[in-house]
Order: sequence, then C-alpha cells, then structure tokens
Amino acid sequence: MKRLIKLLFALLLLLIISFSVFFVWASSPTLDEKEYAQLIEYNYPTSTDTDSIYSIVTYNIGYLSGMTNNRAIAKPKELFDENLEKVRTEIKKVNPDIIAFQEIDYKASRSFEVNQEEEIAKLGYNYVAKGVNWDERYLPYPYWPPSMHFGKVVSGQSIISKYPLKDYERIVLERVADSPFYRDALYLERLAQVVKVTLEGKEVVLINVHLEAFDKPTRIKQFHYVLELFNKYKNEYPTILLGDFNSRARDKQAIVRKMFIMEDVGSSALNLENPSNTFDTKDLYERIDYIFYTKNSIEYVDGRVLNEFDQASDHLPVEMRFKIK
Repeated sequence: MKRLIKLLFALLLLLIISFSVFFVWASSPTLDEKEYAQLIEYNYPTSTDTDSIYSIVTYNIGYLSGMTNNRAIAKPKELFDENLEKVRTEIKKVNPDIIAFQEIDYKASRSFEVNQEEEIAKLGYNYVAKGVNWDERYLPYPYWPPSMHFGKVVSGQSIISKYPLKDYERIVLERVADSPFYRDALYLERLAQVVKVTLEGKEVVLINVHLEAFDKPTRIKQFHYVLELFNKYKNEYPTILLGDFNSRARDKQAIVRKMFIMEDVGSSALNLENPSNTFDTKDLYERIDYIFYTKNSIEYVDGRVLNEFDQASDHLPVEMRFKIK
C-alpha cells in the first residue's frame, strides 16, 4: 500500500512539474519586446487622390477567421485565404487613405503563418504603425479539443497609411485586476496606439484602441484613460479616436456614451436613435466599433458602416470621409 501511495505521489509530482514547464514555455514570448512597437515603411506602388477629402477606416479584422472567431470550429486555410482576398478586394473599392486594424495576425499559427498586415499593406499602404498585443509561444485555446488550440499567437493592432506616420507610441491599458494568474499570463494586452499623420502640412493625431471585452469595470477604467489621452491632444491637433470599444451604443449605461454628449466631438455613421450595427456579421445586433473626431479642426464629409465586407470578420468596418479645416 505504501509503495502504491509513493507511486501515485511521484506521478502527481511529475504531472505538476510537466505542467509547470509547459506553462512557462507556452506563455513565453516569441519576439523581443522592442518588436512590439514599430514604425515600418514599405515601397509598394501607391496613389492618392488630390481632392482634399481623406478617408479613414476602423476594422476589427478578427484575424480573418470570420464567424469562427474564438470558437472550437475547424478553420481550414481556405477560409483565411478567401477572407483575405475578400478584404483586399473591398479595400481596393473603398480605397481609404488610412486603416486602423484590431485583431490582426503577424504570422500566427492559427492563421497559417500569414502576415496579414503586410498582405494588406501591399495595396499601397507604405507607412505602418505596428502594435503587438499578444505574443505567446503556445495558446491552449479554445480549450477543447486540443486540435483547435491556437498554438503560436502573434497578433495585435496596426495602423496602415498612404501618408507618412511619425511619433508613434504603443500604450498598454490596464489589465483585469482579479484575473487568475494562468489566464492573465496568456491573455492579450489591450492597447491604445497613438501616432501622427501629416495631411496638408498639418499633424493629425490618430488613436487606435481595442478595449476590454469581458470585464466591464476594467473596460470603464480603460475608457477613462483613453478619454484623457484624447483630451490631451484634441485642442492642439486635429484628433481621431477610433477602434473597437466593446461598448454598446444602445446600452444607456455604456461608457462609450460619454463620447456622444461631448459637444466638440463628432462621430461617423452614428445615428443614436438607430445605430448601424457592426457586430456580429452573421446576425448584426449591436454597434461597438466607432470613429470619433474633433469638430473644431476636422470637417465631416460622410461616413458609413461597410456592409460589403460581409463575414470576413465577425465585425464590420466603419469609414469616415473628412477634410482638414
């Protein structure tokens, strides 16, 4: 009996050690930290209109997984190839000057080692602000079955532009305070990307955000920080705040509604009585993606939710066309 107990104890100890080694390995980064924030320049063929009207788009691209995002559903390479081609085709038609992405993969296992940012930048976006917010050697999610695990994840937020970008800052927002250690170690960082683009000789500040989805108190704290950031720039520069706020336009208690009542701030394609929905693309029921701008320095031309992107992601993009005052 004692021998059996010793054997069981030894097996348990071995399992604990094996799990600990795996956990440390899985949660270790694949990149050097200095690679988490990069300004990148390409030299692809490009063209820009000269009518003084600019276009900017925010798009949670959901790593091109469509409606399979975060679900234990088989995701063949053909799905990602088709969705990438769909997105590239629609971007060519819309032809925005600037695109702010959330949930875009940089050679991640779950999306078959394709650098999605680079593939889209080839359409003529030679200036890129890259912000990695998820860098795990092995992510065991969805938890079951193991064949559905994401594996190596390198993902984040990117701003791609036809105009030069400068003064880039990647800001890590507050994490969920009471998250278990094992979840916290493998969970993405929520970011605010701040970068300047020069249009007609004026510096325009862009702030691309992706706020907490599952913990409302954390999302509220992140929003307040982002609002302070926006207020810091908005009186000195034309400023555009955009991204996935994970805050519902129809919810009377939603923190994002603070933006709606700011007299000097406008929003694109947002009718408060009947907001155009951006999520989810299989059965659109809510608006959580937004573009806000400073009315005193930016003239709103028009904007819309880009329904033609269909189910390439579980979100739809939002576009704003504008002039610099």
